[in-house]
Amino acid sequence: MTQHRIALVTGSTSGIGLAIARALARDGMDVMLNGSRPEAEAEPMRAALAAQTGRRVLYRAADMRNPQEIRALVEHSRRELGSIDVLVNNAGIQHVEAIEHFSEERWDAILAINLSAAFHATKATFEAMKRKGWGRIINVASVHSLVASPYKAAYVAAKHGLLGLTRVVALEGAEHGVTCNAICPGYVLTPLVEKQIPDQARERGISEEAVVRDVLLAAQVTKEFVTVEQLGALAVFLASDAAAQITGAALPVDGGWTAR
Repeated sequence: MTQHRIALVTGSTSGIGLAIARALARDGMDVMLNGSRPEAEAEPMRAALAAQTGRRVLYRAADMRNPQEIRALVEHSRRELGSIDVLVNNAGIQHVEAIEHFSEERWDAILAINLSAAFHATKATFEAMKRKGWGRIINVASVHSLVASPYKAAYVAAKHGLLGLTRVVALEGAEHGVTCNAICPGYVLTPLVEKQIPDQARERGISEEAVVRDVLLAAQVTKEFVTVEQLGALAVFLASDAAAQITGAALPVDGGWTAR
């Protein structure tokens, strides 16, 4: 177990973000959850996680397209829990469509939430981490920060950008005890991925079963989805003192996808 620290995990009301928040809390951290749902709607989940782990667990909604709301989220976390030691930039959305039909609004929203939000949250926490001489920034990127797939123009562009941001932050934090790394999952069966299946089927003109078999898991040589628990365990390690010399890394958890 790590010494007591405080973590902010964006986009943590379901899927990968919630699993990472749960893993960090079980490792002894107090955690600020974040999402877009109203506080009353998130309360059962927050209370359950607090009861399961015995840690302080709070929730704050924010529109991750809005820099002012991101700064307010960070300030609220500091005020209620204390200085942020671990920042997990996980908030993300997806849309699958051929580029000639891809709307400008969806492009702008995906880049804002999947890339710019990580910049704004990092900017709001970085100086305090440097002053303290210790900090961990974990960006939940994607295998799509390393490779591309059709019909995902905005998502692939944002995730490639997030990996670039990861490396810059790693260089700027290296002499101050602040690491920054990117977790790059392959396909994880989360609500976000489940929503892609009918979209992919429509765009490709195939069945949903064929999407899972021939599209989603085609490149994962294990032929298995990555689990959210595996990603949570990796986040706990990256947030530990044992990972002090891992920075600027893109860590694929992709069932062998990028080994080809």
